[in-house]
Amino acid sequence: MARSLLTLAASVTSAVPGASVSGVGSLTSGGAGRCDSAVVSLADGTSVIVRAPVDATAARELAAEALALRALTPGVRELLGFRAPRLLGEAGLGDARALVCDMLPGFHIDAAHIPPGEGAAISIGYALASLHALPHSVVRAEGLPQRSPEEARDDVRTVIDRAGATGRLPVRLTVRWRDAVEADALWRFESTVTLGGAAASSFLYQDTDMGPAVTGVLDWHGLSVGDPAVDLRWLASAPEASDDIYAAYSAAAHRSPDAFVQTRARLYAELEFAQWLVHGSDAHRPDVVDDATALLDALADGVGADSLLDPGAATSGGVDDAIALLASVPEPAAASDVDTSMQTDAYDPEMISLFSASEREHSAGARSAATGRPAPDEDVSTAPIDISAWIDAKTHSSDADGNGDDEEVEAERAARAAIHRWASSGSE
Repeated sequence: MARSLLTLAASVTSAVPGASVSGVGSLTSGGAGRCDSAVVSLADGTSVIVRAPVDATAARELAAEALALRALTPGVRELLGFRAPRLLGEAGLGDARALVCDMLPGFHIDAAHIPPGEGAAISIGYALASLHALPHSVVRAEGLPQRSPEEARDDVRTVIDRAGATGRLPVRLTVRWRDAVEADALWRFESTVTLGGAAASSFLYQDTDMGPAVTGVLDWHGLSVGDPAVDLRWLASAPEASDDIYAAYSAAAHRSPDAFVQTRARLYAELEFAQWLVHGSDAHRPDVVDDATALLDALADGVGADSLLDPGAATSGGVDDAIALLASVPEPAAASDVDTSMQTDAYDPEMISLFSASEREHSAGARSAATGRPAPDEDVSTAPIDISAWIDAKTHSSDADGNGDDEEVEAERAARAAIHRWASSGSE
């Protein structure tokens, strides 16, 4: 049973000494059911966010976030150039612990709607470069995870192997991904401090004369040292802005150039579908396995024989077809620990919902009118993932069923509604 707003508000007075609550309201963005959350107004005119986990997985995530926020000392925060939440306190709430942080001002922008050029896109690139420039000691001092390039490479191998073991991974994708994982040059990168998987909802903006600018960053539970590309994989869902974000990021980076960071980011984005397949197999969910298989088949058709290692793949900004991904997504299985490796029993719901339906018509203009596929000289190795065949097949299947009383149809409708709410809910 969800905790009431009054219960959550009461926990603030226990977590923050001297706090006097004057009001409480629902947190309208974020959570996706992972936490019971509320915005609590205090008598001094400030507002705080209180979150309490609903299960063991969420409890581990909140514990990791608390540890990460403690690692962000005042000196570290001065290096960032944007705000991160401040941990104000924790309080016992039944058999769980509630986390109280200050509420950062700002608004979210959906990935597909981030505009190119000055403003949000450039600001995101600068913010990520600033984060990735933090000294590794920030992570080491708190005992947070650290992964070497070889460990990151091994994680990818594991995902590919486990997805292949299901017998449902298209050969075309197996070859594409194995070629990438075996390319030594791809994995000669400098590990950095990362969020462990940023998303569009990680960024808070405020308006400036130059347009929206990043003023705050959320989602610190994956703070670690690892592959900087994991914080860039979500750019597959921002086709309009990705080139400018990458350009700003590269210009502001304080380390040796990484020629393959975009290629690895694209690889991580595609592997989300494989992780979903593995999750469905592990959870003994044939419906999830079937959906993941259809997505992977459509992805295989979209990339064709293209290689992630083709010349120009790391810098291509070509757009194929940005389309909607409305899929039946169950709750992720609980992981044994909160870490930043590519857990094969979990996936990022924001990556599974890569693109908004409103972008489909706009992006379709980049496709070849004659063939319905990119022209031979158009590099799509880092373009948005085209799974329109899956969408068309799912739409046709739903129309053909036509029976509103059919249990499978109703279950699919409910699942689609759930993932739509999840993907559009933003960050807590």
